[in-house]
Amino acid sequence: MSAEKETPLKRVCIICAKGTIEDVYAALIMANGAVMEGIEAKLFFTFFGLDAITKKQMHKLHTGTVGNPAMRMPGGLPFPTILGVLPGVEAGVSAMMKSQMAALDIPPVDEFFELITAGGGEIYACKLAAEMFKLKKEDLSEHVKDIITVGQFYELAAGERTQIIFT
Repeated sequence: MSAEKETPLKRVCIICAKGTIEDVYAALIMANGAVMEGIEAKLFFTFFGLDAITKKQMHKLHTGTVGNPAMRMPGGLPFPTILGVLPGVEAGVSAMMKSQMAALDIPPVDEFFELITAGGGEIYACKLAAEMFKLKKEDLSEHVKDIITVGQFYELAAGERTQIIFT
């Protein structure tokens, strides 16, 4: 058996297409972890993921309560999907999730963007999705480097030792 030399990961390009707390924070935590490890991180927000970088929405993210098979109630019991449609349930679950995150000192979205960009990470918005939702650069967080096409995103991902991750 010959030992193969492992080459370290150079770059991660993370696509966030959903605007729920759990999807947005998965992308943010992965990007922040990458920059902390000296790995280039590029975040690309598209479709409902744009809520995370839109000034008016970034602090209003909710937990997906309907159709989430992994959702659990206190004590670990499965969360009945039907409860998610009742008024106030999604807001309550989201508040509980945000409270648990605050207790763990997990920063809010805009602070995460600050950490990621201070570490050299880059944040982009999808041009097609931004046009669909009639968003302009001024509607987005100041941490968004640019609004780019999918082709431009692939150019950023070009090269060896790059991983594209879809959250």
